[in-house]
Amino acid sequence: MHNSVPKVAIQVNENIYLKNPESSELGKRIIAGSIDLIEELGFESFTFRKLAKSLDSTEASIYRYFESKHRLLLYLTVWYWAWMEYRLVFRIANIESPVERLKRAVSLLTEQVEEDGSFRHINETKLNRIVICESSKSYLTKAVDRENKEGVFLDYKSLVGRISEIIKEINPQYKYPHMLISTVMEGAHLQRFFAEHLPRLTDQIEGEDAIADFYSEMVLKAIS
Repeated sequence: MHNSVPKVAIQVNENIYLKNPESSELGKRIIAGSIDLIEELGFESFTFRKLAKSLDSTEASIYRYFESKHRLLLYLTVWYWAWMEYRLVFRIANIESPVERLKRAVSLLTEQVEEDGSFRHINETKLNRIVICESSKSYLTKAVDRENKEGVFLDYKSLVGRISEIIKEINPQYKYPHMLISTVMEGAHLQRFFAEHLPRLTDQIEGEDAIADFYSEMVLKAIS
C-alpha cells in the first residue's frame, strides 16, 4: 500500500463533507476563505456566519458543504496530512538508503512549510499554522471513535505508517516506530508554537533550524 504514489488531486474522505468543496468554485472559495479566517481569528472565534460574510455568500450555502465547523476543520487537517504524504513520496523517491529516506521524512515533518503553488485555492503556509494551533481539536473530541470508524483519520495513520516502515527497514527490532513518529509530528508542532509565542520553552539557534535538527537527532539516536 505504501509504495503507491498519491494523486496530485488530494483526495479527502467523503464522510467528512456533505458536498465535495473541490467540485465547485464556491466550494474552493469556502476552503480558501476558511483558511484565511481561521488563521486570523482562531477556531473558537471562527463561525460560518463570519465566513459567509467574508465570501459575500450565505450561511446556508456553506452548510450545503459541511454540517459544522468541526467537520470543516477535519477537512482542512485531513487535506494537510494527505498533502504531506504526497510530498513525502516524491521527496524519498529513488533514494536507496533507508537512513537517508528517514532523514528526509523527519525533515519534512518538522521543517517550516512554504506554499506549494500546485493548489491555487489553498495557502499551505497558513494551513500549516492552523494545523499547529488547531488540529488537535479535530480528534480530541467525544466523537473521535465514531469518526475513526468512518475512516476520517486514515491519511494521518497512512503518513505515520509509511515513515514507520522506513524505521523498520533500518532497525527491525525497534518496538515503537508509530509512537516515535506520531510524537515527532505532534511535538514539532508544539515546538513551532513555542518558538513563536513562548520562546523560553524551546531552543532557537541563529542560522539553524533547531527544531528540525533536534527531531532528526532524536529519531536517529532512538532507533540506533
